Amino acid sequence: MAKYKKLTLPLILILGIVLVAIFGKAISAKSATNDNRTEVVFWHEMGGPSEQALEKVVDGFNKSQTKYKVVPKYQGSYDEAIQKILQTHNTSTSPAVFQAFDISTAQMLHSGYTTPVQDFIDEDHYDVSKISSVARAFYANDGKQQAMPFNTSQPVLYYNASLLKKYGITPPPVSPSYSDITRVAKELYEKSGHKTKGMTVQVYGWFMEQALANANRQIANNNDGHTGNPTKVNIDNPDTVEFLKWIKENIKADDFIDYGSGASAGANQTAGFLSDKVGIFIQSSASIGQLSKNNKNELGITYFPHPDGKKANGVAIGGAALWISNDKPKNVQRGAFEFIKYTLKPEVQAEWQKATGYLALNKDSQKTSTLKDLYAKNPASKVPGEQLANAKANFANSGILMEGMQLARQLEEVAMETVYNGGDINSALKTADRSINENLTQLNKANGYK
Repeated sequence: MAKYKKLTLPLILILGIVLVAIFGKAISAKSATNDNRTEVVFWHEMGGPSEQALEKVVDGFNKSQTKYKVVPKYQGSYDEAIQKILQTHNTSTSPAVFQAFDISTAQMLHSGYTTPVQDFIDEDHYDVSKISSVARAFYANDGKQQAMPFNTSQPVLYYNASLLKKYGITPPPVSPSYSDITRVAKELYEKSGHKTKGMTVQVYGWFMEQALANANRQIANNNDGHTGNPTKVNIDNPDTVEFLKWIKENIKADDFIDYGSGASAGANQTAGFLSDKVGIFIQSSASIGQLSKNNKNELGITYFPHPDGKKANGVAIGGAALWISNDKPKNVQRGAFEFIKYTLKPEVQAEWQKATGYLALNKDSQKTSTLKDLYAKNPASKVPGEQLANAKANFANSGILMEGMQLARQLEEVAMETVYNGGDINSALKTADRSINENLTQLNKANGYK
């Protein structure tokens, strides 16, 4: 009989490691197999720190119950994600719940690919009264809540409070008029010896739309699309003219600096603000974190400015909402809604605002220690939430439910740039109106809308 060599200690260790690895994988696979929770695939567009914050929300939901498991999957930019959602519907790869940005709302409504969250709200008798009415109204149509707001922001006005103190300038009120901002801008430019430009307004169609919302002016017929598909747009109106005249006045006075349009303009104006080159600018409330971090100056924040002689109507939201796909089984859709409800819990919303700068939509979030501590450290960070809470939802401040909004904004920006460069306001707006309406007519015809 052949004799076997005695195993050496190193060989025994190697065999042990191999066996552990094999059985470890087997155990892991068995555990995964025995996880009978319903999988809910979630497509989103959050990158960077916001993605990390989102993963904490998902992890919190998965640990809070044992019936559903949400699986988050990043899909790139908002535009990229929308195309993927439309192209994969009714396939095995489509998501159960997905994030879609504000100006794609009409597109999602008309696709027929979603289940209104109102169905589950009614089924559960879920109380939505704690959730911001303005935020909810953006994603409502025909009396039904189609999707639920998630990452939500509003445009606010930022100012350099330290420079105003330095030069003895009275800050603007919490809800300023155009002339309130003009006063501060002119004083800052003069008292700084022309070292600091008073203000800037980025060439961004969203800002023009918000100026009209705050003036209680609807842009599209059928109540900005909330009571029927829009067939006509009217950008050329007295409130748009007043908004652009306000900007043109400050350009003429030389206390205005133009950073242009696009992502580079946004980055440059933020850099200019942080380096004392400009004292006032308008931007998303989600920029608070960036503007507060490593800022040597005290940050001041007000509501979005309103026309003189008019009460502020409130501005619409930006950001995105969570939608439920109708190509998934009812139990998967139910899991999607359970996740949506979880994201709207007061403490979850409070942590989301603290981590990302997006606004907490549940009114009870303001009672949490998370936000109380945040406001104690940075009092100005409370202002955007107050702006949202103080606005009463109406058709003018609930967003524009119209297809082709991406192009419409580009055309709005062309009009803004024309005015910034000295062009005639009425002529620029008439051109924008004509081009937007031509595109809208073509879209409605292609989609079979009258």
